[in-house]
Amino acid sequence: MLKNQGCGSQESVTDIFQNAVNSKSLVRKPTALIYDESMSQHCCLWDKEHYECPERFTRVLERCRELNLTERCLELPSRSATKDEILRLHTEEHFERLKETSGIRDDERMEELSSRYDSIYIHPSTFELSLLASGSTIELVDHLVAGKAQNGMAIIRPPGHHAMKAEYNGYCFFNNVALATQHALDVHKLQRILIIDYDVHHGQGTQRFFYNDPRVVYFSIHRFEHGSFWPHLHESDYHAIGSGAGTGYNFNVPLNATGMTNGDYLAIFQQLLLPVALEFQPELIIVSAGYDAALGCPEGEMEVTPACYPHLLNPLLRLADARVAVVLEGGYCLDSLAEGAALTLRSLLGDPCPPLVETVPLPRAELAQALLSCIAVHRPHWRCLQLQQTYDCVELQDRDKEEDLHTVLRHWIGGPPPMDRYPTRDTAIPLPPEKLTSNAARLQVLRAETKLSVPSFKVCYAYDAQMLLHCNLNDTGHPEQPSRIQHIHKMHDDYGLLKQMKQLSPRAATTDEVCLAHTRAHVNTVRRLLGREPKELHDAAGIYNSVYLHPRTFDCATLAAGLVLQAVDSVLRGESRSGICNVRPPGHHAEQDHPHGFCIFNNVAIAAQYAIRDFGLERVLIVDWDVHHGNGTQHIFESNPKVLYISLHRYEHGSFFPKGPDGNFDVVGKGAGRGFNVNIPWNKKGMGDLEYALAFQQLIMPIAYEFNPQLVLVSAGFDAAIGDPLGGCKVTAEGYGMLTHWLSALASGRIIVCLEGGYNVNSISYAMTMCTKTLLGDPVPTPQLGATALQKPPTVAFQSCVESLQQCLQVQRNHWRSLEFVGRRLPRDPVVGENNNEDFLTASLRHLNISNDDATAAAGGLAGDRPDCGDERPSGSKPKVKH
Repeated sequence: MLKNQGCGSQESVTDIFQNAVNSKSLVRKPTALIYDESMSQHCCLWDKEHYECPERFTRVLERCRELNLTERCLELPSRSATKDEILRLHTEEHFERLKETSGIRDDERMEELSSRYDSIYIHPSTFELSLLASGSTIELVDHLVAGKAQNGMAIIRPPGHHAMKAEYNGYCFFNNVALATQHALDVHKLQRILIIDYDVHHGQGTQRFFYNDPRVVYFSIHRFEHGSFWPHLHESDYHAIGSGAGTGYNFNVPLNATGMTNGDYLAIFQQLLLPVALEFQPELIIVSAGYDAALGCPEGEMEVTPACYPHLLNPLLRLADARVAVVLEGGYCLDSLAEGAALTLRSLLGDPCPPLVETVPLPRAELAQALLSCIAVHRPHWRCLQLQQTYDCVELQDRDKEEDLHTVLRHWIGGPPPMDRYPTRDTAIPLPPEKLTSNAARLQVLRAETKLSVPSFKVCYAYDAQMLLHCNLNDTGHPEQPSRIQHIHKMHDDYGLLKQMKQLSPRAATTDEVCLAHTRAHVNTVRRLLGREPKELHDAAGIYNSVYLHPRTFDCATLAAGLVLQAVDSVLRGESRSGICNVRPPGHHAEQDHPHGFCIFNNVAIAAQYAIRDFGLERVLIVDWDVHHGNGTQHIFESNPKVLYISLHRYEHGSFFPKGPDGNFDVVGKGAGRGFNVNIPWNKKGMGDLEYALAFQQLIMPIAYEFNPQLVLVSAGFDAAIGDPLGGCKVTAEGYGMLTHWLSALASGRIIVCLEGGYNVNSISYAMTMCTKTLLGDPVPTPQLGATALQKPPTVAFQSCVESLQQCLQVQRNHWRSLEFVGRRLPRDPVVGENNNEDFLTASLRHLNISNDDATAAAGGLAGDRPDCGDERPSGSKPKVKH
């Protein structure tokens, strides 16, 4: 039991496993879907080629039905928002002005009214359908907060995120997401809501509504091009971080180039959004889901593939107790819009993330500039954003260090001046014919090659009671005891999980199979111990490090390895999506030629080699989160580029078992395997969910996506779990569930979790049960990371974690280009001057009385050649409007 300080002088006593206990009765609630067929009525009567067309709505529904997704959802009845609900954010004049257009069939009059607003058309049905879109979004949120649905999607139009308090804008009339957010704040009394807006246009309307409100984090990723892209606002840049009590709660990631890809968007989520979300601990997540950054969209001109959207959504589904509402915004390439939205709904339903057919491109230099600038200005407000080291303005004088410094630069081009009247016809600017053709062909190939089939079983389960025979005859209190797997098995039964999984038939690994990872001499040595007397076994074990032997050790060890191979067969043959292996003795310390650290044969290493040999795999990822470094696994694969081995472990500068330098951050593999070994060594005890989550999102997941594994094997030791007598760490059972969920996005969900260490039978039982529930799609509580993250002063464990991750990132960026930009140091005090074009570099050098010429030279050296920083657009360019 842990004692936590409560209100006043009272103390509340909380069971460290209470969240896991509470999840026993939780079952997955349905995914809600809300739409209304009448939303196809809204159209532009005077411009039949207008991008915001009814087909945007109908094509999305058609694709969802083709994939049999709608029938799997809880379909909610649509409803109209009330006037009072609209007036929570919009003015009465704004409401009444649109109401007056209802049913009017005077096209000329409506076109003239529409021309007063930027990128707007008004149809006789617009008022009613705008109310319907807002009301349906609110209805979806009501169902999620009330616990009637797990998550949900609103397929609606007109969109909403550009709509402001008293102005229609950018196809939007009432701000659907903002109204639903305010409803949740006012009616449901929520205190922390995260809005994620990945529409390619900045949702300035949503930003303005919550700019001063610390209860709402607004996070927008949008095309900006230094203000030359619509909506041409200074407030769309990274420096707009909120004001008053809301300072630090507004995030803009401005994309200053077209052609941004899956790699850029994944980097934004991993390096910035997810760490902030974990620290913020939202009670509800609402996604303003525009698909105009998708490949083929003529407005965004980006290259995010439809299959990438589930990968962006996936890590969010383990936050906010899975209360995630996805609300349709833009998207104007009908093929990519329909596919991206349908795959998003499929992800909400719990299907595995589809494979990313194309290699994930590396983040662009333009993305690194924007992302690091955003991190720099938010760094003072969020402890999770402190992995990058800093410098002060004095260091700018030292030209020898320029390559290490990231300079926060602002550069404003801007758009056309404000207009009294906006164009209402011929607003669509299609891509060149050859680009349209190539995009269409690429989308067709991607759709054909993106495999969406789902195995019959979500999880297969490997266990056999014969493994209980292996025990220490001389020390009945030995931590590696048979009851470890027995307790896990019993809890799986108590939680009703066994009946949900495919039970695997036990078999022993053959000698040839064991020899995939071990020498034949080692196998024969262990075999010869069969049936020997206890004293003889005790003497034989004495020559090894932390090993005990039993007359049935060989049988149990080959059975454990064979059961893991059974799981590999089931997953790679497409029978099961994933696997849970409740086996012992453990394996990751076992070396090629001898047992070590409670381990006889290396189960996961054998499984990886088996997958390569028998199934022809080229890329296997092993993630080892046992609190002890998996020395055996590392040595077996240190020269093999087909296996990426990543280990998080307590290291204590080489003094923690298995001791020595092999587990340090600078050990990266040998020969052809150089770069395929990643060690994340903890030099302090006490690491918990927060530290492990940061390691996953900022280091492990970027590398894993770049590696693109075909199979994920987890050496799942649970001795870093809270309550373990050996580990001294504080990872919760639900924390392990979250890490499992994140890894399940890889390899089309082909992940096998294999037990290693863990010596508190309650800790390991709850932890592995949460991993299994996660893979089955059952609800698992969200780890409570916020309280830890916001402790003042910072915990020793957290500070040590930051130092370890900084060291790892510096070394691994030499091998993984997805980490290339993380080694740049950020300004300690990224002051942005009052002048909209003044940047940290200019302000700092002015403070040091360095000449403008020197400032310009420094800017060129640090940031590369840049266009003129004046307000004028480049010569020969046309003013860009949204359409």
